[in-house]
Amino acid sequence: MSHYAVEIDLDHRNTSHVQVLDMAESAASASSGKQVLDVGCWTGEVGRILTERGCTVTGIELDREAASLAEKVLEKVYVADLDATPLTEIVEPGSFDVVIFADVLEHLSDPRAALEQARDLLAPGGRVVISIPNVAHGSVRLALLQGRWQTTDTGLLDRTHIKFYSREGLLSLFAEAGYAIEDLRGTTADPLNVEVAVDPALLPDVTVEWVRQQPDALVYQFQLSARPLADGELPPAPPELVQAAPADEVRIRDVHTTRFEEATRSRLATRDHILGIQASANSAQARVGTLSKQLREAREVNRRRRERIERLRGKVAGLEADLTYATRHPVRNFFRRVVRRLRRAAQG
Repeated sequence: MSHYAVEIDLDHRNTSHVQVLDMAESAASASSGKQVLDVGCWTGEVGRILTERGCTVTGIELDREAASLAEKVLEKVYVADLDATPLTEIVEPGSFDVVIFADVLEHLSDPRAALEQARDLLAPGGRVVISIPNVAHGSVRLALLQGRWQTTDTGLLDRTHIKFYSREGLLSLFAEAGYAIEDLRGTTADPLNVEVAVDPALLPDVTVEWVRQQPDALVYQFQLSARPLADGELPPAPPELVQAAPADEVRIRDVHTTRFEEATRSRLATRDHILGIQASANSAQARVGTLSKQLREAREVNRRRRERIERLRGKVAGLEADLTYATRHPVRNFFRRVVRRLRRAAQG
């Protein structure tokens, strides 16, 4: 039993327990009864804090030893196996303002059925609050690149997990179960700073840092608050995820970061060089186009000049012939000129 024991540090907001408590308290405060059901309550630590904040908390727990401890701090605790007994047969439907599944859904054979049953347990205006591991966390991605799937006692690859969810899968689960997600959060951790076994030395230089920068790769667990959909209502678009701690606070800067930055600079320098070559090639191509046009125009000018020269050559040849004739026949030429002048005079 002890491997799930946890002490909740309320000053450490980058934990799923603190985020779940915050969501549950907000949802309970919006109601008058503040009735909370903690499904999988374990020893009742979450319920104890909610009780101190004015809520009335009922628990459901599979482990009898843990349930006996929870009974000391909660209003009532039921020992039950959710894979064998529906929630609606354990507690009264419509009697809770908040139903909590903190790290529980991944242990169930049919999480969707549990969520659908929880919908019937809610009073008007009630909310379901959950936390669940992110199977797309960077550590799992890196481990899979090495062909590893090594289960552990707790954490992302807890050996008792039988369902695994990324953000996309989690959103689909709640839409199919008939919920509208109102608040979506994520606790964060660096891929090399969690319990999943990864040997970064076996990976290409830039792989670790590249994975760190992918969507949701730093999100260790998701937390969300959701309300039941009204009859005929379609699931609305989910809200933006709010990280409990900014990426810069949890991301480790190490040799993988340095190598990635060096590779990025080299890649950008190569890109800039290629862009410069392309720009030069484009400029040269444009210059070739201009010169080709100028060459065509020059050829056209030369063609017209050759035609004019040929015409002038023809005229010169004619003049030379006239001159030769005039030289050989001066008298005949004289009378012809006189006749032409007389004709022009008569016409004038």
